[in-house]
Amino acid sequence: MPRSPQGRTSLTPPPPWFYAGNLLLIDYAADPQAVAAVLPPGLAPDPGDPGGCTAFFVDWQYASTSGEELTDPVRSQYHEFLVLVNAVYGRTAVQTCPYIYVDRDTSMARGWIQGWPKRLGQVHTTRPFPLPSPAAPQVGPGGVFAASLSSNGRRLAEATLTLDHVSTDPVFLGRRPVINVRHFPRLSAGQHDKPVVHELVRCRLSGATRTEIWEGPATLSYYPAPDAELDALAPQQVRRGYRYSTAFQIDDLDVLADLTQ
Repeated sequence: MPRSPQGRTSLTPPPPWFYAGNLLLIDYAADPQAVAAVLPPGLAPDPGDPGGCTAFFVDWQYASTSGEELTDPVRSQYHEFLVLVNAVYGRTAVQTCPYIYVDRDTSMARGWIQGWPKRLGQVHTTRPFPLPSPAAPQVGPGGVFAASLSSNGRRLAEATLTLDHVSTDPVFLGRRPVINVRHFPRLSAGQHDKPVVHELVRCRLSGATRTEIWEGPATLSYYPAPDAELDALAPQQVRRGYRYSTAFQIDDLDVLADLTQ
């Protein structure tokens, strides 16, 4: 979509969709009541870590099967911020995403199809380069990285991370299954409370690979805004930060429950 005779206007070519990215993430604990408030139907607070959250700042590169986006980088590159909160689904430890921001309409469209509630934002992260320089932090001991999120002209989040060693028990995207809600409302009069689609879905990543995951002490701050609620999940305790690169593909989704019933 949108549909067109030749399909060139579409934001979402057919899957599979391929991704590679550099991730800076912060593992932290928020107010357990604030975490419980954003859990969708079917999920319950994680009794072992009821306030557990992970904030991700990501520099992504994307391609469809044709790979044509790689020769037109404006279509393949984007930045993203998301926060995942811990929960349980039955007896399975999972996460769910209440808030996520991207800076490209293509990513937003793919996200809505999958159940990621994406909004537009501006995300910036420190970039490493394979040469020592004051302008290029190294992925190694003492490497300092930072990231920020803003939306509609307001700063919403910022983080810093100082690497000190390769993690032996890292936090990473996909460590827990991610369960979200696909929701598409109905505009017809008298049916505004009866969405066309309202279902609990499990995201599926296939072929995932990762580099070494470095960790170290980190900071994370959220800020209030009149059109955002991210600050309700502000850190009460920042645990550790992590930095790594990953690649995977997406071509499937599990529907766990029809919430319109």
